[in-house]
Amino acid sequence: METLTGTPKKKSVEHGQVLDGSDIMELVENEEVFSNFVDHKFQELDKDRDGKLSVKELQPAVADIGVALGLPAQGSSPDSDHIYSEVLSEFTHGKQETVSKTEFKEVLSDILLGMAAGLKRDPVVILRIDGEDLLEFINGPGFEAEIVSIFSQIESPDRSLRDHLIQAFEKLSVDQGMPPSSDPWVLDNIVEPALQACAGHDWHKPASQEAFLVEFKKVAERVAQHLKEQPVIVAHSENTFDGSGVKRLLSNKFELDKTLNAALENVPRDRNGKMSKEYLRVVLDVVSPSAGLPPIGAVDQMDKVVADVFKMINADDGKLVKEDEFKKLLTEILGSIMLQLEGNAISVSTNSVVHEPLASSSSLLQPSSQ
Repeated sequence: METLTGTPKKKSVEHGQVLDGSDIMELVENEEVFSNFVDHKFQELDKDRDGKLSVKELQPAVADIGVALGLPAQGSSPDSDHIYSEVLSEFTHGKQETVSKTEFKEVLSDILLGMAAGLKRDPVVILRIDGEDLLEFINGPGFEAEIVSIFSQIESPDRSLRDHLIQAFEKLSVDQGMPPSSDPWVLDNIVEPALQACAGHDWHKPASQEAFLVEFKKVAERVAQHLKEQPVIVAHSENTFDGSGVKRLLSNKFELDKTLNAALENVPRDRNGKMSKEYLRVVLDVVSPSAGLPPIGAVDQMDKVVADVFKMINADDGKLVKEDEFKKLLTEILGSIMLQLEGNAISVSTNSVVHEPLASSSSLLQPSSQ
């Protein structure tokens, strides 16, 4: 669930366990400790003790990496299965049937460092949502005003009171002490039982604001009770795009030139070496990680900023330009995005329910039992 942030952080957000990649970095950068770690993992996987890992023996490691990356189990999604295949291919280079310990160590190091870099860039806070913050929100001074605001956003004469209640819970976030109700488990085990327990005889009718307020509070209190009985673990991440990453890139000419040159390598050129401005968005997407920007399509508000900038400098006319002009346009686009974000930063938060106990969800970084 993606929501705009801006409300004060609750205790659960402030006191959650922060995963920022530092533990992973510490492991990989300590040569002695990491070598020992790899030795144990390799021994665990090398069932036939031949000093090499077959594709079959690698599967548990690949599965663990998938879990650590937050992927669903293998076989449950074509998209995630493709990533599992890519991870396996990293170990086998796409053709080897066996992998040596040295190769295993090198690839595992690269994967772990990549994970650490991602967590450093976008730290994840592990929250335990137990109903306490939700009750505090319900009984707080701002409850009624916020729920009235939510009702005004979702009000529709075509929907029943019950439908309005369900949609209202989707508008709440961990800031109010609510796990994402868009998650099927949360809906089935937390929200639906509360709705059933509080159901009124006229819930099938259109909702008035007054009735909605009364009924929502009843259901929310029951939801808080269910959360107390069955706390929900949520992985919470926040990101603020304020233009600082773009500014850093633009202020370092060497890094900017290097980044642009790498991004332009695969852009088609005509026989005169010119490029179509149609590829500006593609190249911007490639450059985005270096500029501290999200991928195009990932954040709606950011996409609007990009669209406004492209319109402002007429970047979508599809004309052919020389490489220097293309770079100049891209630099201008980055500068305009930076100014927009400096004036109006975009903050987003993402909340995902963790369905397995953290301690056992992945053995990738667990000490060996041997």
